[in-house]
Amino acid sequence: MREPPAIGAVRLRHWRADDLESLLRHADDAAVSRGLGTRFPYPYTRADGEAFLCGQVLDLSGPVFALEIDGEACGGIGVQQGSGERRHGATLGYWLGRRHWGQGIMTAVVDGFAPWVMDELGLYRLAAQVMAGNPASARVLLKTGFIEEGLERQAVFKDGVLHDMRCFARLRAWPPGS
Repeated sequence: MREPPAIGAVRLRHWRADDLESLLRHADDAAVSRGLGTRFPYPYTRADGEAFLCGQVLDLSGPVFALEIDGEACGGIGVQQGSGERRHGATLGYWLGRRHWGQGIMTAVVDGFAPWVMDELGLYRLAAQVMAGNPASARVLLKTGFIEEGLERQAVFKDGVLHDMRCFARLRAWPPGS
């Protein structure tokens, strides 16, 4: 899959094997991991980073990109497209190293990436779920055209606790042109 255009100072590009050290620097952070699913553990070990970069955690051949700022991979964004009757929908996921929080970076990235990936994959629905205890991520979605659709109660078991998930979606008009 081709890479999306740059968004401000952020380059979205494919993950590379030489991203391991920067991935570990930004991912091995309890505050980053706290709002993410169990595929993003804390502590984030070298083995975790190697497994991710080898495609054992996510299929990196699809629309899954590193966020590069100042030459360093410091976050990620991607979608998992549905199949069969759900092929026109996908689920969005993203994260950003704490050093870059509070600067509007993720809002700008999601705002640019969402329409690009929807066009690229022919999507009519882009969904995202956020742990209820992660209001900053929910604000990113709301600022970028996602609508909150509901709450999945006790949906995720992480770190010995059940977490509610807030559900969001961004839709494209159907039928086309309407």
